Amino acid sequence: MDRCRKRPDSDPGASGEAEHPADKRPCTAEPSTSAAVEVEAAAAALVAGHAGSGMDMDVSSSHAGDGDGDGDDDGDGDGDDDGDGDGDGGSSCESDGGGSPRACGGGGRFERMVSAVAADGAGEGALVTALTELCEALSFCGEDAGGYFPMEAAARALVRLAGGADGAVASPDVMLLSMRAITYLCDAMPRAADAVIRHGLLPVLCSRLLSIEYLDVAEQCLQAFEKISRRQPMPCLQAGMITAVLAFIDFFSASIQRVAVSAVANACKKVPEDCSQFVMDSVPTLCNLLQSEDKMVVEKAASCLISIVASFNGSVELLDQLCHQGVIEKVLPLINTGRLTSLSRSTCSNLVGLLTKLACNSLVAVKSLFELNVGNTISRILVTSDLSHGMPYLLLETQNNQVNEALKLANQLVPSAARDVDSTQMVLAKEKIIVDEPRFLCQFSREILPVLIKAVNSGANSYICYGCASIVNNICYFSKPEMLQELLKDTNISSFLAGLLSRKNHHVLFSSLKLIEILMQKLPDAYLGSFIKEGVVYAVEALLMEEDCSESTCISDETQQSYIQPVTRNKPTCFCYAFGYTRSDGTETRTCMIGKGNLFTFARHVKTTYFTTEAVSSEMGLTEILQKLKTCCAVLNDSADKLFNQDNLQNEEHLTNILSEVMMELHGGETMTTFEFLESGLVKSLSNYLSNGKYLQLEGNTNIYNTEHLVAVLKRFQSFAQLSFSRMEQGLGDMLLSLLVRKLQNALTSLDNFPVIMSHNFKPRSNISDIPTRHSTITPCIRVRFKKDDEDQTNLLSYDNVVNLEISSSLHTIEEFLWPKVCTDTSNHKAESSPSSIASERDCTPESSPPPEGVSGNQSSSVEPCSTKRPSSSGAGQQETSRSDHVAQQKLIFFLKGKELDQSVTLYQSILQDQINAGSDIILDNQFWRIVHDVTYKTAVNLETDDSPKHSSCAITSANENKNGFMWHTLPFFTSLLLGKLPCKLDRSSPSYDILFMLKILEGLNRFSFHLMSDERYHAFVHGRITNLDDLKAEVSSVPQQDFVSAKLTDKLEQQMHDPLVLRSRCLPLWCTELMSACPFLFSFEARWKYFQLTAFGSLTPQHGNMMDSSDGGIIIERVSSFSRKKFKVDRDNILVSAAKVMQSHARSNGLLEVEYKEEVGTGLGPTMEFYTLISHEFQKSGFSMWRGDLPREAGLDDAHGGSRFVVAPNGLFPKPWSTHVHCSSFSEVHEQFHLLGQVVAKAIKDSRILDFPFSKAFYKLILGQELDLYDIYSFDPELATTLMEFKALAARRKYLESSSSWDCKGTSDLSYRGCRIEDLAIDFTLPGYPEYVLCSESSLNNVSTGNLEQYVSFVVDATVRSGIARQLESFKSGFNEVFPLSTLQVFSEAELERLLCGEQDTWDFAKLVDHIKFDHGYTSSSPPVINLLEIIQEFGCHQRRAFLQFITGSPRLPPGGLSALNPKLTVVRKHNSNEADDDLPSVMTCANYLKLPPYSSKDKMREKLLYAITEGQGSFHLS
Repeated sequence: MDRCRKRPDSDPGASGEAEHPADKRPCTAEPSTSAAVEVEAAAAALVAGHAGSGMDMDVSSSHAGDGDGDGDDDGDGDGDDDGDGDGDGGSSCESDGGGSPRACGGGGRFERMVSAVAADGAGEGALVTALTELCEALSFCGEDAGGYFPMEAAARALVRLAGGADGAVASPDVMLLSMRAITYLCDAMPRAADAVIRHGLLPVLCSRLLSIEYLDVAEQCLQAFEKISRRQPMPCLQAGMITAVLAFIDFFSASIQRVAVSAVANACKKVPEDCSQFVMDSVPTLCNLLQSEDKMVVEKAASCLISIVASFNGSVELLDQLCHQGVIEKVLPLINTGRLTSLSRSTCSNLVGLLTKLACNSLVAVKSLFELNVGNTISRILVTSDLSHGMPYLLLETQNNQVNEALKLANQLVPSAARDVDSTQMVLAKEKIIVDEPRFLCQFSREILPVLIKAVNSGANSYICYGCASIVNNICYFSKPEMLQELLKDTNISSFLAGLLSRKNHHVLFSSLKLIEILMQKLPDAYLGSFIKEGVVYAVEALLMEEDCSESTCISDETQQSYIQPVTRNKPTCFCYAFGYTRSDGTETRTCMIGKGNLFTFARHVKTTYFTTEAVSSEMGLTEILQKLKTCCAVLNDSADKLFNQDNLQNEEHLTNILSEVMMELHGGETMTTFEFLESGLVKSLSNYLSNGKYLQLEGNTNIYNTEHLVAVLKRFQSFAQLSFSRMEQGLGDMLLSLLVRKLQNALTSLDNFPVIMSHNFKPRSNISDIPTRHSTITPCIRVRFKKDDEDQTNLLSYDNVVNLEISSSLHTIEEFLWPKVCTDTSNHKAESSPSSIASERDCTPESSPPPEGVSGNQSSSVEPCSTKRPSSSGAGQQETSRSDHVAQQKLIFFLKGKELDQSVTLYQSILQDQINAGSDIILDNQFWRIVHDVTYKTAVNLETDDSPKHSSCAITSANENKNGFMWHTLPFFTSLLLGKLPCKLDRSSPSYDILFMLKILEGLNRFSFHLMSDERYHAFVHGRITNLDDLKAEVSSVPQQDFVSAKLTDKLEQQMHDPLVLRSRCLPLWCTELMSACPFLFSFEARWKYFQLTAFGSLTPQHGNMMDSSDGGIIIERVSSFSRKKFKVDRDNILVSAAKVMQSHARSNGLLEVEYKEEVGTGLGPTMEFYTLISHEFQKSGFSMWRGDLPREAGLDDAHGGSRFVVAPNGLFPKPWSTHVHCSSFSEVHEQFHLLGQVVAKAIKDSRILDFPFSKAFYKLILGQELDLYDIYSFDPELATTLMEFKALAARRKYLESSSSWDCKGTSDLSYRGCRIEDLAIDFTLPGYPEYVLCSESSLNNVSTGNLEQYVSFVVDATVRSGIARQLESFKSGFNEVFPLSTLQVFSEAELERLLCGEQDTWDFAKLVDHIKFDHGYTSSSPPVINLLEIIQEFGCHQRRAFLQFITGSPRLPPGGLSALNPKLTVVRKHNSNEADDDLPSVMTCANYLKLPPYSSKDKMREKLLYAITEGQGSFHLS
């Protein structure tokens, strides 16, 4: 009989319905009875209701789940899990899983079907027909009228037929259909499981599985067990189901294995200890299933073992028996091999938790784990997990993750010295193991100690810090002094302790003090000195000083409550029991073990016992190097503000010597610790010295912006720069600049002034907002009460109502809302209160920035970024003008807790910053959103404030040009140096502010090192220190830009951006936006790229894929808006015209551009990528007069010939200069082309497309808004720059000699240009290379001479990088800003902008190719054709590699991140063809980066065909 034949459709009307799963398809002969036809008709009539019910019999998705919340696809919609037999209470109508009852009607029919099945003496054929009819009916309905369904009779008959006993027909077909009917019955009516068990089904099923006669019958038995075990796990367990199910599991297919293991998982959920005999024999089989290739089988097998260990946790003997049966040996490799990444998150955590439970109560497990080097496993988990933001800020006791469980496991293996009464015996036994086998502790400690210390130093949260500190404490407690010294010899444990002592959490502090006591008891002579140098002693003393402070200052209110209140789930502030195993819920009532005064009492004990005055010194922690640094800094501070003139020249030389001495201390023989570096005040002294004593002192005072101040700052900065780039006398080692940067980075890492503020259990839900207008928003609102300031004497009205404020609302928006309600002059505020004015403020994001998902257009302000004037905020470029106008019209000033609020900062940011400054732990939970914040207001007066020295700018510019030859004031970092402050609103009293200021100066010094060193060489020639023009060329060695990246701040920003509330609202804390504006170099390129995506477009990922998406750990990056696709048909032969039409229509659109070429069939990603590539190449053709090096069109040549040549620009493209006096039609075309170029570049960035432009570094600087000078010409025309530099040096040398009293006529012989008089060079006042560009129209300036040489150089530089390209640049910017604000790109450097726009030229080695290319459909990484292909690709030259990439992807360049970032992944598959493989060509699907490669007979043949394909296959898209 064909048992798997599909039921024929008897009802034509039902033919279109969804097909049932395989296990619900009836296996039937042709229906021959009228009853069968009746059943078919009834079933067909009910298909529509059943098809959408979701009740799928496929066991891969129907299992009831593990009860551990692992988030797999198992549903639990049928009865309870406790095996009490109650189920749904015996209801007569059961839910179908979708919330509606299922019914099938016709109870009489069921009675007739059951009677036919139960009839005595029925033949095999009649039984098969009756069973088939019953299966058919049951597969379509549920318990429609269970009261009259003959449950008992059906169960009795089906069990009898399934067992083949008592005269039943022992036919395989009858047994199979009986089992199937039972399976359908238990699925449709779960309470039927009780009935079939009462009638003895379980022994029948077990016997069929233990002695398999028919494989399909055995498979159906497994299906039945899976359904029955959901409701009645205990009877199944006691019947020996687990042994029977697993007996021959290897013989079944993967899908059936899933069913079997799911049944076992059901039975193992709660196994009583007295039933252990039913489980233990099957544990080895379950362990072997962990090595299965099927992910679901592994998941379920792991779930079984996890449940078994949890059930037997109270029995040491059973746990020991599990260990002897190989549970640890099988679980540990599963974790080590990285296969956890393919399993669900909860299963991963629970497997580590399984080891923790075993280690808690089984000494056998402890020994086994040590023997198997579990320390390496724990280290891998901690290293691969992002400790800084892999943990939730609020870690509830019910939450599991791998880091939490790994720390618990380590704490169980090396237990704490503080023992509970009920666990003392086990702890003593573990201690004996550690003492008897010291190699266990030594090996474990070597693996885990470095990782724990790194985790704390990287800025992990308090929970992780406490866990790490506890483990280190335990290790040190059980280690002997000799072993402890060996373990810690390569570890800076003193710095580790200093970092812990800087935390505010009292548990972390107490654990740190305990560790200090252990180290001082065991190794007093080894660590006292380092404790002083690293500031540990100082930190303990500072902690004791806090005892006199108010408790609100020392410890947060939430922490204080934990002293007197029991630890509850809603207040997880006590960590005392966080890493210990809790056996019952009774542990929740435990109180904190650290009493209110215990912390300070213990700190005083440590101080008086180990850090006595005699042992330390008379002056706390003042080491020799610290004394020396403080002395030098005092000298710098005392003389820093003396102006630089002849009288103080000697003082300046003395200060330079002091500075040199300070810098050399960085490279001295004795290592300077971070504590000494910070405590000495060196950073602030350097800042004050370099800013001429005006550091943080110039607020509102612009009178000092004069030439003398500039000259003094410049002189000191040049001395400092020269010293920073110097090395030690041996010429080896790092530059002093590098050492100083490293010290500053370490100091910044040790300070924790930038907390991550996470939302707790945030879910988008509708809220009513009053500001900016009353509407519904999906983000939470802050509650604000506005009060009139008591000191305000104007006629403002009071407004005491509590309003809901969107967190993205700016103070200007609040003013627009509040002003009409408090202003008494009704004739004055109508315009201000109009909806249009409010809308103009709310709609600050450009049209290209999409509203968030679920928010309509008129609600877009709910997701606007925080309204700051920083270029890093979305829409900042368009807000500049409107904001400046608003400042002049500001009507109200707002105050929070008496402090005036900054207009460029949102109220939400101000509230968060206020709580940060108060030292509070900020939790954005429901309580935070319920708090009402009081904000006072009063009339604004005296609004004219400006930090910039406008009235003195002319003097500064003149001083720059006339005395120094270099536009210093144009450098952004140098402006900060002149002002003596950072261009941000961070707290200036914070120690981190000084570090940030110094890092910004050093980063600018490093980035402009070529300019600085070239200027130094220029002045050396002017003053006669060098005489050869060839020596003007500067030799530059700079610090890698990566050294300026703070890993800790990068991690914190990543964590903050992944917060669900930030993803939804785009509102970041103030420190994120301010640091990104003032010091973007502190963050990695990838983090800044995500910040740019979030603030500009509202998502962390690009619109079309996951380019550079480093989000791991299961974090789901939510797109706040869906993007439509705009498909266009373009003309390949007239690409620029097509591009202009596309951009004209959709440059401002949010839609993704998708291209299709005329007369071609290809569309999608590949053709679109090639579209941008073709545009890139078209813009580079000569004849457009856009770029330097462009040749004019030759007469007589049409565009097809003369216009096809490319611009020759070996150093990159840079705009061709056009005179401001030219207004011809040709420049009009140039204007249009640059406008289009700006649109294309912006659209490519927004859509994450790759362009193929070789722009010069100088052009990228122009895009970023930086001013260029003579030194920038080196990047695109080094020959011209060299000549101009030499001319400029000669002219300045002449001036210097003329001003010198010792100058005579003999000096003129030194002013020749390489032996030739300037006049003999016959240079006229036209731009070199552009004779039509006249530099000056004055008749007196026809030819260049010695007298006007400096003027000539100035004219050429201005025409080349300023006025000559200004109009082109404005056209480019205007086109760019139509897509999104150009100012948002200022978080990137010019090199990073090139990487963002044009991707990367990745180096391909064999291993990288294998790692990042997918081989499928006939190929593996070891296939001979694949090896040949990889070798050929490696042998490709640059042009061939570009052609290969364009052939595969549509672009000759890879995206940022290289080959690994290619999305979709590059895939190579076998191409099958009926013809000879050597006669076929490779083909591709560019939309999927999919290469179809024939299996060529040789490598040479493959190279030949591949090169032919990538060369001749360009230029069209057709079906392959």
